[in-house]
Amino acid sequence: MTVGNAAREMTEGWTRKAFSDAPATTPRRLRSAALCLLLAGATALSSCQSILDQTYQANVSPSSNPQIVDEVQKNDPRAQMGAREHPRIVASYGGEYHDAKTERLVARIAGALTAVSENPNQSFRITILNSPAINAFALPGGYLYVTRGLLALANDASEVAAVLSHEMGHVTANHGIERQKREEAEVIASRVVAEVLSSDLAGKAALARGKLRLAAFSRQQELQADVIGVRMLGEAGYDPYASPRFLDSMAAYARYSAVDPDNDQSLDFLSSHPNAPQRVELARQHARAFGQEGTVGDRGRDYYLAGIDGLLYGDSPEEGYVRNETFLHGGLGIRFDVPEGFRIDNKVEAVLATGPNETAIRFDGVAAGDTGSLTNYMTSGWVAGLLPDTVREITVNGLPAATARASAERWDFDVTVIRIDKQIFRFLTAVPKGSAILQPTADILRQSFRRMTPQEIASLKPLRVRVVTVGANDTITSLAARMMGTDRKLDLFKLINAMPASATVSPGQKVKIISE
Repeated sequence: MTVGNAAREMTEGWTRKAFSDAPATTPRRLRSAALCLLLAGATALSSCQSILDQTYQANVSPSSNPQIVDEVQKNDPRAQMGAREHPRIVASYGGEYHDAKTERLVARIAGALTAVSENPNQSFRITILNSPAINAFALPGGYLYVTRGLLALANDASEVAAVLSHEMGHVTANHGIERQKREEAEVIASRVVAEVLSSDLAGKAALARGKLRLAAFSRQQELQADVIGVRMLGEAGYDPYASPRFLDSMAAYARYSAVDPDNDQSLDFLSSHPNAPQRVELARQHARAFGQEGTVGDRGRDYYLAGIDGLLYGDSPEEGYVRNETFLHGGLGIRFDVPEGFRIDNKVEAVLATGPNETAIRFDGVAAGDTGSLTNYMTSGWVAGLLPDTVREITVNGLPAATARASAERWDFDVTVIRIDKQIFRFLTAVPKGSAILQPTADILRQSFRRMTPQEIASLKPLRVRVVTVGANDTITSLAARMMGTDRKLDLFKLINAMPASATVSPGQKVKIISE
């Protein structure tokens, strides 16, 4: 959750929903529908649509110093399309990530690929997004994006080259233009749905699903980009088998980070780039044109690891930190815990947590304004389905607060608001109707929420990727013990180093760990 212009950003945080990540059939989507139901008014309903339908008041402008070219073609209408969407993309992913060493690394990889592009007149502008998500995508006109989260997961230059060459394939094949035509057709259908079902949540959900369908390229376009990408990899001298290898790493990360590994989907690379087994095998078939696996191409591991040593990992300081089941924000000076077994997802606009039995938590804040009574604020109309008889004033670790219950369709809610100076912090907990875990879950949130001490704030440091050399007495277990920010140290260590269960390490080998 970002701190900055608190009065604006924190107010927008409540209406800019981020729970529309998953398809309507998944548990996460059900939980998101529950939280959307509780928000009163048309603004709240519209906020449950996909990222493509959100309006950002972005204060981030396109970079004036692109890494690959001095300037995207001024007279290219495709580049104008990309330029129009660029600020919104950057704003929705936490801004640009600036680090000279990492930018040079990505520029080196992209430069080698540009030299073998199918369209030598196409220039590419690459932006590293300041997000821990695993994602990469392209806009018409050569705008390419890769998150620092993806760079942290990759283990060599060829894996990043595989992702970038795939996205370059979309650009050179004009897939973005083709997708825009589909979007224009969808707009007409959306208007019909909006007019017929304007006050119906089902109508809003239908619109959101339509937007999500358009967020991905067609299967044929993905396969075409795969073919182009593998060819570019091989011709640029990279390992042509890097694409299926990194797809496996991303799938492993998705399973590791999911509350429900079989159903959980987010707006990350794998959700918009289907990881079908036959697609991976097709990539291997095209790679065989360059030779047998393990015998051709450069992986670029050493210079890649040197380029990401020190890379910011996980949350940025502006958004606060997640440490196991605790959220801490030095800028706001607050902290709280979620119950054991919950996963915290710290997004730009709010802190979300999902747990067992379809339980969901949302935390954000708003400017208090002229609000004198928290009970009056609670009943001011922003909570749909509020049960007025349940509203009561309380204190939370010495802070003025209020709590209430609400109900909507098949969900029960606990709503808690806490005031600190000129800000109101809000917890929303959603459970299936009649669930006995609502009270204990909300109690943990309330009892753990408190101001941080100056010493706690001073001790907060971001996590980073650190590249270390395996010593004579090191083992996987001893190296994993040095990991920070997770209670699953061994699992995460093997994951970020793409190590199988039976892997061992050797003296002199370079590996990644996560530490301050």
